[in-house]
Amino acid sequence: MSRCLFVVPPLVGHINPLVGVAAELVSRGHRVAWAGVPEIVRRLAGPDAHVFPSPVSWAEADRPVRPPDIRGPEALRFLWERFLVPLADAMADGVRDAVVAFRPDVVVADQQAPAGALVAERLGVPWATSATTPAELTDALAPMPKVAAWNDALLRELRLRIGDPEGTADPRFSPRLVLAFSAPELAGRPARGGEGIRWVGPSLAARPSAADFPWEWLDPGRATVLVTLGTANTDAGGRFLTACAEALRARADRLQAVVVDPEGVLGGPGITLPGGAATGTGEGTAAVRPDRDLLALPAIPQLALLGHVDAVVCHAGHNTVVEALWHGVPLVVAPIRDDQPVVAAQVCDAGAGVRVRFGRAGAARIGAAVDAVLHGPGHRAAARAVGSALRAAGGAAAAADHLERLLDDEFRDKEEG
Repeated sequence: MSRCLFVVPPLVGHINPLVGVAAELVSRGHRVAWAGVPEIVRRLAGPDAHVFPSPVSWAEADRPVRPPDIRGPEALRFLWERFLVPLADAMADGVRDAVVAFRPDVVVADQQAPAGALVAERLGVPWATSATTPAELTDALAPMPKVAAWNDALLRELRLRIGDPEGTADPRFSPRLVLAFSAPELAGRPARGGEGIRWVGPSLAARPSAADFPWEWLDPGRATVLVTLGTANTDAGGRFLTACAEALRARADRLQAVVVDPEGVLGGPGITLPGGAATGTGEGTAAVRPDRDLLALPAIPQLALLGHVDAVVCHAGHNTVVEALWHGVPLVVAPIRDDQPVVAAQVCDAGAGVRVRFGRAGAARIGAAVDAVLHGPGHRAAARAVGSALRAAGGAAAAADHLERLLDDEFRDKEEG
């Protein structure tokens, strides 16, 4: 059978969708390997995942610390200049070694790991794109031509260093296959990506999780609201999580809340919520209150929990959004940076949620938004409609089908050649 090499950045949200695709391919008899940070890939894909180290060495300390208050073009500049381009340079040798050693029939490169596409192009190996967020497909930089030109120049210079200098394909968009983990009913009409886009919806295969959850804590007589800012925004979330806790505690007669609080923001000593109850022990691992109104935990089994919640308050991270909508759960979205404003706009355009301003929304505004998505029938109906489209897209199995078709086409071309 065929060999597939997945090239991924050290970002959980960009690896998780491919975990299910890799498992599906293996179940069909294909061989799969990864090029990425071994400890991160194996934590998500399982301890037996075959991982070629790329970059060869990595520590979380290697990742530049982005100031939590930068937004818009400055955040984009930081992302590309300080993280994505240096990461691509650092990954190139490891990806090249992986291709030479594993001899893949196809490379599947995440859009934020352009080293995968550029090295594959240089070595003459077919490559496909993994678009774990639809932000690039929308051409969000079109209203900012100078920023777009700057970004294109960075990629051209990167190609000269690690790719084929004569190549012409944008490393974020394979001309053969772009796996988009969304659906047009949410993402809208794509502005970029051409005929290669295949909408597959979210890939929701079982994932290893060390997080326990006290399922008996859930109260079937009240709505449950999940609050999460994902894995990459813990540095920016203290004020927002505190405002969410205040808003949701004020509605404890009709709902209960689960708040993902990895930094223990709500468990610090001296913090109190309306009603005068202390927020916790200060350890950051226990419930915010010793009652059944609000539970703060450092981590949760998100996929399992989403089947039990009635609304989600989040940062508009794409994985969280599509996973919630797949379950028909409406959202309150508070985008922080990067692709999140684009995804938040898609949620609102689809009618499946309400947007609040991350940096300014207080408890009153957040509470009103939660009331709207919980009690306004339009948002829930829209969430269910989008969820139906996401489920129909096929997920990991559909992505594997498209990769197999690409492989069949490549073998046919070789035989005819």
